[in-house]
Amino acid sequence: MVSVLRGGLVQILLTVVALIWLTPTAGLFISSLRSTDDNAGSGWWTALAHPGSLTLGNYSAILGDGGMTQAFWNTVLISVPATVVVVILAALAAYAFAWLEFPGRDWVFLVVVAMLVVPVQIGLLPVARLFGAVGLFGTTAGVVLFHVAYGLPFAIFLLRNYFAEIPREMLEAARMDGGSEWMIFRRLVLPVGRPAIASLAIFQFLWVWNDMLVALIFADSGSQPLTVALQSQMRQFGTNIDVLAPGAFLSLIVPLVVFFAFQRHFVEGVMAGSVK
Repeated sequence: MVSVLRGGLVQILLTVVALIWLTPTAGLFISSLRSTDDNAGSGWWTALAHPGSLTLGNYSAILGDGGMTQAFWNTVLISVPATVVVVILAALAAYAFAWLEFPGRDWVFLVVVAMLVVPVQIGLLPVARLFGAVGLFGTTAGVVLFHVAYGLPFAIFLLRNYFAEIPREMLEAARMDGGSEWMIFRRLVLPVGRPAIASLAIFQFLWVWNDMLVALIFADSGSQPLTVALQSQMRQFGTNIDVLAPGAFLSLIVPLVVFFAFQRHFVEGVMAGSVK
């Protein structure tokens, strides 16, 4: 009986915490459905008593804005390649560091780990000069390359530690059966490491999607993502809530969809890491 009551109290507490965490998101969504005058005249919670005043006009306006629509697709063009390239390169490098023997392997891995302590801000100026010299400054490719470069050290560190926990007997049996290193990597290591790879993909995608600092420096007006576009709206029109609220909510929806789509793999990765 005591355990049942304790479990019920825990469930109630978790529900309350979840509602508190969801309140800002609910407020943002409701504000995005209200007119500028309504948002200026009263708080978003007052709309709960008058749901008929809510409208999709703000979303129609922002989706009809070519600049905001282009910024949304720029965000996709930056986030997806930066995530895919990091996952592929990190998986290949992690397998090499975990199971292949080559001269200087441990020292090279130490260099990769040391790069984890380098703040992003330190590399902004020298990389900006480099991109300017090679013609990548102000382009989508430049933003993607920057995210790839600074995402790889953590990605390699994460996957290498996960791949190293794979039983050696499995790899040796595959080699004895005539499997090449590429076949072992593709048919054995990748399926076993799927939870860790999915977790890495989620973290990398969310990091790049929500980034504003790197894009603010390296992207021009034609390649700026949604975060920079919303920031420019806030700078020009401080009370332009009819643009900021729906834009921010649209920017929030995609990461939520990605997270819930890979939630099962993410939980598997966390649980596997806790067991190991």
